[in-house]
Parts: sequence; C-alpha cells; structure tokens
Amino acid sequence: MSWVTGPLLGLDTETTGVDIATDRVVTAALVRRHAGTTHARTWLLAPDVDIPPQATAIHGISTEHARGHGRPPSEALEEIATELADAVTAGVPVVAYNASFDLGLLEAELARHGLPTLRERLGRDVAPVLDPLVLDRAEDGARDGPRRLGDLCAHYGVASAGPLHTAEVDVVATLDLLEAIVRRYPHLGDADLATVHQHQIAAVRAWVEGAAARRAARALAKERADRARLASAPLLTRLASRLRSLVARLRLRSRAARGRTYRPPP
Repeated sequence: MSWVTGPLLGLDTETTGVDIATDRVVTAALVRRHAGTTHARTWLLAPDVDIPPQATAIHGISTEHARGHGRPPSEALEEIATELADAVTAGVPVVAYNASFDLGLLEAELARHGLPTLRERLGRDVAPVLDPLVLDRAEDGARDGPRRLGDLCAHYGVASAGPLHTAEVDVVATLDLLEAIVRRYPHLGDADLATVHQHQIAAVRAWVEGAAARRAARALAKERADRARLASAPLLTRLASRLRSLVARLRLRSRAARGRTYRPPP
C-alpha cells in the first residue's frame, strides 16, 4: 500500500513575517490524515512582538486579537513540538508547503523560548518531510508562472475548503495538493518515503544551483550590454564612466584596509 493513504501529518503556520530569525508564529495547525479521515488541531498564539499590518492583511489576525485570545507562546509551541516529534518518531511523514520555512521558524521559536528543538527531541533532522512545492518543481520545473499554494491548487485542480492563509485551510489544501501531484506523477507514490525525501533534497539542490546560474547569466548579459553601450558612447562619457569605476574600486580598497568591508570566512 502506498504511503499516500497515510498516516500523514500536515503542518502550517501563519506568522508575523517571513524572517525565520526574528519573526513569530501567530497561528499553527496540525492536520492528521489517514485512510480518508482527517483530524485537525489548531493554535492561536499571543506573540511577544506586534503583528505588522501587512501580515494582518494576509492572515487576518491583529495584535489585539492575538493578545486577547491567544495562548502563551511557550505553552503552544511545546504542544506543537511534542505532537510533531511523536509523529515523526512513529514514522509519520510531515507534509508542509515550503516546509523549510515552517520547520525553520518553529525551530527558531522553540530555541527562543528555551524549549528543546525538534532536532534535539529527535536526535536527528525532521524526516521524512513531503513538500508539494518541491515535488512540483522537481517534476515540472520548466513550467513558467508563480508557484504559490493557490497557484498550484489551481494548476492541479484542487479546490480549497475556504480562503487560503488560514493555517487549517492551508494544511488541508496542502494535503489535497500532495495527493493530486501523486496522481499526476504516480511514480512518486510507488517509491518509498526515504526515496521521495532524497528526491526532494536533490531537487532543491538542483533548483538552487540553477537559480545561481541564471543570476550569473543575467549579470554577465548586463555587463556585456553595459560595455557595448559604453563603447558606443562619446569619448568623454567613456572616460567619466571609467573614472567612476576606478573611484569605486579605490573606495572599496580603502574600506577593506580599515576593516569595514565584510570578508567571508575562508
């Protein structure tokens, strides 16, 4: 029997922002699916920082509402981490859209509140993790267009149970999306979880390397275009441009000599 029928544990968070190091969890949902049945558990936290208006505009939770109705973060985070660690220990895969963000932020939040991280609880990385975003890129990386959760749901014909950017709705949509991707690419369901997990790791590595190559190609094309434009410019314009470039290089060298320029570690 394929792993697709479960058990699976879906995870989603809504947050104060997108910086793993500084932002906070506002709401979280864990949805367990097994053999067609679904059980959801949700949390509303009272973060120790204000929720920016732009974040409230996305998920609808204001600072006042969270602090008036939310639970102390340390209590809620401990419950979330305990349920996740218990599931992973039992061999249940975690399903999350853009999983590196949710799991990374959760680890940072646990450490911030002096709680054991998931890695500390498990003695290893969280695995297996199933990420529909990564699987879609792996199987159809050449497709143009955005790949937000709503975009992929539309692409694979998945109807959400309500407006997205509500943690529980997003988890259910993510689980449904995973099933739709496996229906489209059945070899994923035929493989074991460890193989699918490693397939995702390789896909992320290839995507990162490809993105770096594309950035380098764009930079090279811009440099060539600038050189061509400079070559066709009047003499005084070319001299002024070269002088500005020389001054910029001298300033960088001066800053480096004074120790103000960042140097990456060897």
